[in-house]
Amino acid sequence: MTLYSYCLRYDEGAAPNPYWGVCTLVICKPAIRRVAKIGDWIVGIGSKNSPIGDISTSVVYAMQVTRKLSMRDYYNYCQSNLPGKIPDWSNSDFRRKVGDCIYDFVSPGDPLVEPCVHKENNRATDLGGKNALLSDHFYYFGDNPICLRSDFLPMIHPHQGHKSRTNEQYVEEFASWLEKSQYAPNSLLGEPQLKKEIISMDSKKCRDLCSKRDEEENRQDSIC
Repeated sequence: MTLYSYCLRYDEGAAPNPYWGVCTLVICKPAIRRVAKIGDWIVGIGSKNSPIGDISTSVVYAMQVTRKLSMRDYYNYCQSNLPGKIPDWSNSDFRRKVGDCIYDFVSPGDPLVEPCVHKENNRATDLGGKNALLSDHFYYFGDNPICLRSDFLPMIHPHQGHKSRTNEQYVEEFASWLEKSQYAPNSLLGEPQLKKEIISMDSKKCRDLCSKRDEEENRQDSIC
């Protein structure tokens, strides 16, 4: 069992996507998605410059991978099992706006990018991750993040990328800490930190901004 930890700079509800009873990581973080296995934990730790303040020592979400699908198989799976994950950018339901099943594999040739928080310039990163990671055992705190226990602080990775090998000593204790906590798994214990921003912005401007931020996040080493 491996624990991957990283700084979640932009918690917009799409990566991770905690809706419809399944937390999914399908876009962004391609390096993790390529190698994570069923049973592994993925932990998003907050940013010093988040819209709710300095949460750089707090957990925004944690998910144990319980299913792993190729991007094509995820598209097919969502058609019948998780239709809410298919983005509908014009929908008034925020959950539909930030759907992460954004690549349509039905058409011949390269999959089409559905209107969503990403655009064509995010294709290489998204599809480069190869896999969609699903969890029915997760904790999503969003704008109500919880402080890391002091002995877990070495898990923090404030730069672009992630930690894994050095987390080996924490994985079982971290999982136990969450599972024995007062927090209910598989439910929203907060809202995405950028939800209000996305709702309030002009549609085109919002898509452009989200796409650009995620592209830069995956390309540059940025201090959170």
